[in-house]
Amino acid sequence: MFVLISHYLRPLDEVDRWLSEHRAFLDRHYEAHHVLASGPQNPRVGGIVVTHDLSREEVEAMLAEDPFVREGISEYQIVEFKPTRAINP
Repeated sequence: MFVLISHYLRPLDEVDRWLSEHRAFLDRHYEAHHVLASGPQNPRVGGIVVTHDLSREEVEAMLAEDPFVREGISEYQIVEFKPTRAINP
């Protein structure tokens, strides 16, 4: 499992220009069951994505498709972890 921590490299008005395309990218990965949760940080300096059942190589390939990455809007820190406890809704 991975936590992807994004940090915006551009002002929020540029982030907002690409937001709908970024959300469509996330929607595709939700539908494929690759993403468990996502959302903006508070304050809004970037965002968080929690993945499910992907290898590091698959995460890196997924991020290469993100319009925020493609357009130089954001960069990601990739943190791998192995959960030892979780709730099952």
